[in-house]
Amino acid sequence: MITLKEAKTKSEIKQFVLFPFSLYKNHKYWVPPIIKDEIANFDPKKNPVFENADAQFFLAYKDNTIVGRVIAIINWYEVNNQKVKKMRFGWFDVIDDIEVSKVLLDKVNEIGKKNNLEYIEGPIGFNNLDKTGVLIDGFDHIGTMITWYNHPYYKDHFEQLGFVKEKEYLENKFKFKDVDAVYFDRISNIIKKRFKLKALDFTKTKDIMPYVDEMFEVFSASYSKLSSFVPISDAQIAFFKKKYISFINPEYIKFVVDEHNKLVAFAIVMPSFSEALQKSKGKLFPFGIFHLLKARKHSKDVTFYLIGVHPDYQNKGVHAIIFDQYTKTFAPLGIENCIRTPELEDNEAIKKLWENFNPVTHKRRRTYRKSIQ
Repeated sequence: MITLKEAKTKSEIKQFVLFPFSLYKNHKYWVPPIIKDEIANFDPKKNPVFENADAQFFLAYKDNTIVGRVIAIINWYEVNNQKVKKMRFGWFDVIDDIEVSKVLLDKVNEIGKKNNLEYIEGPIGFNNLDKTGVLIDGFDHIGTMITWYNHPYYKDHFEQLGFVKEKEYLENKFKFKDVDAVYFDRISNIIKKRFKLKALDFTKTKDIMPYVDEMFEVFSASYSKLSSFVPISDAQIAFFKKKYISFINPEYIKFVVDEHNKLVAFAIVMPSFSEALQKSKGKLFPFGIFHLLKARKHSKDVTFYLIGVHPDYQNKGVHAIIFDQYTKTFAPLGIENCIRTPELEDNEAIKKLWENFNPVTHKRRRTYRKSIQ
């Protein structure tokens, strides 16, 4: 018999966070989170996302053993301001037992029905800065710190339970050696002169901070037309600054400004921390922090986390300035592989942005939808 329990206490939330560590124990491709950070991420006192969202954490038990988990999420800005009557679910993990999946997803349906919502979509997080989608192809590639990994049977469980495809995301990678540095240097100079733009490079994190709020303005303007977009609050931006910006190599963050020093484009790239996180096994101390710091300095793989161009400057070649900056930064470091985060399959603008890089789609992921009954 399968029973559900809502995780509320600190110890129960820790159990929630630890479940995948047993489900994927010694798995070659699963990348664990830092346990302490994940627990903090789920704490309403620490994560400002809870100012506009409700979340309930559920653990499924069978014979007194945890066999599944899920977070049922309502983003109230999405529901009340955007009039999207969506019940979200995320951080979904289960053993290969469809009855466990059914019990967990029925609970999500129940909460959605109680709140007069129309449909369920997942797995997704609270907003666009969270992980999204269940992996449906590419199981033999290592995960990243900003995506979920899962067993192949997850897709089958969703479809057997009547869920249908909502959105599909592609994950692509390319070899840095295939980037034409001469081409981007030439085009970058033309675009900078034509539109009176300037590239900003950084060596110190403190010099980046004054631009971060403006960066999110460009982010919102760039992504607001996507069907998945939910605005990021000022408090969430401050949380992001504290959690990520200080740990990202400052030279991996690139900005483009106009003649008035107003930000028009940005990109954030991170060293790949995947193998370091596997070695850390969810803990920073005593040795995990050293693995992460080593990866920060020496990783030959990088992940393109965020890239945005203000709508006023889209389709004008401004991205060439950003790529020119990266070719000049990455070449001396011996960077080998460039990995992109999940991008919507139907996002033609992003496809065009990357078309000259010989990208290879190595993973596909999907969110699933079902009407609330």
